[in-house]
Amino acid sequence: MLWKKDCGSHIIFTPPAPGNKKDARLLSCMASEDSIIYAVLALIAGFFLGYLGFRWQISAIEERYRSDLERWKTESSAEIRKDSVNRARFTLKGKIAEQMAPLLPSFGYHPADSRFIGSPIDYVIFDGLSEVSDGDGKTIRIVFMDVKHGSSDLTRTQRIIKKAVEEKAVSWQTLRLEDP
Repeated sequence: MLWKKDCGSHIIFTPPAPGNKKDARLLSCMASEDSIIYAVLALIAGFFLGYLGFRWQISAIEERYRSDLERWKTESSAEIRKDSVNRARFTLKGKIAEQMAPLLPSFGYHPADSRFIGSPIDYVIFDGLSEVSDGDGKTIRIVFMDVKHGSSDLTRTQRIIKKAVEEKAVSWQTLRLEDP
């Protein structure tokens, strides 16, 4: 290592004198300052390179998962469409079965006595209404019915309605509207 000496208008670089303790201490001090600077620079460079490597790994992982997701979408889209069509078909069959129920032998009531309302239950049946209308009958029984297809269950709302009917929480009201 060369020493820098300022000689007025020009700078002279000279090696340290052998055996000179002042020069040796100065050399030692400068060497440790240089070491610290190099260590800090190396540390900064290491952190920067580590950050770049980490970002590259994250980008590679993101790209791999994006390609896996796209491949899954491509492979599964036909199956998802098929499932959607099957569900729609099943729902449509259920709605048709609900509408056609009074025509089935298992319905158990005269079709003319049933009124389809669809929601929240499917039918209100006025059992015996046809006989009363013809002048033969004097009483009717009111039945609330929901038609289910397959293994489907009553909805929460339908269960509450069923409970209200079973507990006879049913009443009659007549609303009279006045002419304006």
